[in-house]
Amino acid sequence: MTTNRQETGHAVTARVAVGAEAAFGFLSDPIALGGWSLGCMNTAPVPGAPGVYAGRSLFDGSETRFAIDADPARGVIDFLLGDAGAMVPRISIRIVPADVCGLGGAECLVTMSAWRASDMDDTRWQQLCACHEAEIHLIRAQCEAAVAGRPVRPFAATA
Repeated sequence: MTTNRQETGHAVTARVAVGAEAAFGFLSDPIALGGWSLGCMNTAPVPGAPGVYAGRSLFDGSETRFAIDADPARGVIDFLLGDAGAMVPRISIRIVPADVCGLGGAECLVTMSAWRASDMDDTRWQQLCACHEAEIHLIRAQCEAAVAGRPVRPFAATA
């Protein structure tokens, strides 16, 4: 995928075979995010920073810190990125209930949007867009599995 240098935003959408409330619960869980976000795998709380979590990039192992601002009434989840005290909402997920978009009762639409920071180079932006193209499939599959009682835990310790 080649992304135009002037592109300032990117969005992907999936039809998910779970109700909007279940999708919202899964997507607002910072620990579950550590199983589907390729740039923030294996998330854990940051000690001494309530509400802040960190995960590792599958690309270079770098740490990403984030917080979640979730609005269940609107079905919107903002992911705030950066250092504590200077976090900005760069990625957002919106869950659209079945009745709003004409789907069956146990379905919803999930849209993930990202905004390009002015200092993000083309290679990093292309990587982010490609990740979101893959992550929307991970979100769908893992959310459906969790609701079916088969949660996917790619980093869970095995005995």
